Amino acid sequence: MSCRVHFFQHVPYEDPGYILDWCNRNDVRISFTRFYENEPVPEPGNYDCLVVMGGPMGVYDEKEFPWLSSEKEVIASAIKNNIPVLGICLGAQLLANVLGAPVYKNREKEIGWFDIHFIPLEHTPSLFKNRQGQSMKVFHWHGDTFDLPENAQLLATSEACKNQAFLYGDRVIGLQFHFEVTEASLESMIGHGRKLVKGRYIQDPEEILHHKYLIPEINRVMGEVMEWMIGVSRSYRLQTV
Repeated sequence: MSCRVHFFQHVPYEDPGYILDWCNRNDVRISFTRFYENEPVPEPGNYDCLVVMGGPMGVYDEKEFPWLSSEKEVIASAIKNNIPVLGICLGAQLLANVLGAPVYKNREKEIGWFDIHFIPLEHTPSLFKNRQGQSMKVFHWHGDTFDLPENAQLLATSEACKNQAFLYGDRVIGLQFHFEVTEASLESMIGHGRKLVKGRYIQDPEEILHHKYLIPEINRVMGEVMEWMIGVSRSYRLQTV
């Protein structure tokens, strides 16, 4: 059963990266709404999974980016229509906002390669099941954070930011960090980012690029997330046939 994945992209330099490679290898049909090019937003029935990418704006910047309001409405509609949704960085913050949780400045900016810890859970979801209690180094680039939405399950945390990954229901996942980066997208984010001021959780560009050897491992986990999403989508569509 073929699957259609739609991407919400907010800036050209935060693209789906490895996710596109994975979709192409797995015969997944892809489509985009690039808000920075004023592209139209399709109805939820035109795709099977929604991936909401990152960006430098905040969920509260609707005056500067009016499309944020309509984007939130579409995300809420997708959730209501049982479409699996993955939010990455800003995308995770948008999910939290749509689900009624506050989004605000984190006490620390987190930019670079830092550990997340997968939380051991009493009721284990299939996603990250084999990683509970483990830590891994992933790529971060965010200054905002969010409270955990009501009825959501916290999946991962870090020293700098408590809420790093969550699962809402059985088909909505928010990731504050970037499993999807490739070497090209990493260099693009650094090139378009503001000058980085060294901080407790801020690495300089040289240190960030030094850790690019970690990309294959985080991409592998990104593939696991996509397999989970596609599996959830297919299972739901089979039930509704």
